[in-house]
Amino acid sequence: MSWVTQTLASSLGRKVIMSLTGLFLCTFLIVHVAGNLQLFKGDEGRAFNEYSYFMTHNPVIMTVSYLLYTSIIVHALMALILTRHNQASRPVKYAYTKPEANSPWSSRNMGILGTILLIFIVLHMRTFWYEMHFGSVPMAEYDGKEYKDLYKTVVAAFSQWWYVAIYVLSMAALGFHLVHGFKSGFQTMGLRHKKYTPLLEFLGVYVFAILIPALFAAMPVYMFLKHVGIIG
Repeated sequence: MSWVTQTLASSLGRKVIMSLTGLFLCTFLIVHVAGNLQLFKGDEGRAFNEYSYFMTHNPVIMTVSYLLYTSIIVHALMALILTRHNQASRPVKYAYTKPEANSPWSSRNMGILGTILLIFIVLHMRTFWYEMHFGSVPMAEYDGKEYKDLYKTVVAAFSQWWYVAIYVLSMAALGFHLVHGFKSGFQTMGLRHKKYTPLLEFLGVYVFAILIPALFAAMPVYMFLKHVGIIG
């Protein structure tokens, strides 16, 4: 186990772990947003409830979910350790600096963005994950089979303007976090080459930093607009 200790003790090892967990979480975002798109089907939640049932009963998905929870914790922990280490290595800030001249805003504020996302994840899991597993979620029946009607929980949550606002702002933070984090993750792993780096940068900006957060944000806005009767 000495290699584990050495990895955790080195800054490079911690960065690699943070990159691996971050890139794994990016793959989860694809699956999660695909599931959330079921909310737009207009079938009173059937597709979404069937998707939720599959995600909570399939043994492979259930096993991967524990890896997901672990990745979130490890990713946040590595970020905290690296931040404290960097601060300790330079306890006195330079008297005059212009960080904006050398790095984009998102890269200078990854800690703040990550903290916002961590708080959002806790709130999100309390609202949906906890209710799904331990709350009193009503039941729905499709073709003689009963499902937990998580769709109604979603409708109730997104009928509150303040929750929708928190969700949308958190997705904006996710976009800024990923516009730097996605590219940085591959760079830390040494996966930079003139042939495929432009593709990675395209995916990082237009897919993970713009498209996926926009799709996530569209869901609560759509549900809220339905609730207030602006759209049918």
